[in-house]
Amino acid sequence: MSGLLGTNVITQIGILVHDIDKTSRVYADFFGMDVPPAILTDAPEIARTEFEGAPSPARARLAFFDMGSLQMELIEPDEHPSTWRNDLNEHGEGVHHIAFQIAGMAEKISVLEGKGYALQQKGEYTGGRYAYMDTAPDLKVLVELLEND
Repeated sequence: MSGLLGTNVITQIGILVHDIDKTSRVYADFFGMDVPPAILTDAPEIARTEFEGAPSPARARLAFFDMGSLQMELIEPDEHPSTWRNDLNEHGEGVHHIAFQIAGMAEKISVLEGKGYALQQKGEYTGGRYAYMDTAPDLKVLVELLEND
């Protein structure tokens, strides 16, 4: 597989929302699915979130809809500095990112930075790590890298 990421399979679409409970119910009704539980991202000492190169206590409530081979993630950010909060403030609700499962996080970040795509935010989650790359000027959406242990 060629390309910058070693994969072209989108595994997730992330959507920013103001009210995750309301939006989750609407999606569940629309697709005839159960309303997924909204979970809070890990505490700052676990998540070790960095936004634009600086530590951030940012957290978000997340809800996941498994849609066959694709997962849809609803994201309701808190008030702290993050890519989620900035995008929601600047652009309103809607698509935030497309995500890809990758191996070799540091290498993939370096490859993308070498192409001019800045690392916007990164952090840890139970079982792995994520990074948002600022591909929006070219791809019109952020790319999220997901690496599971």
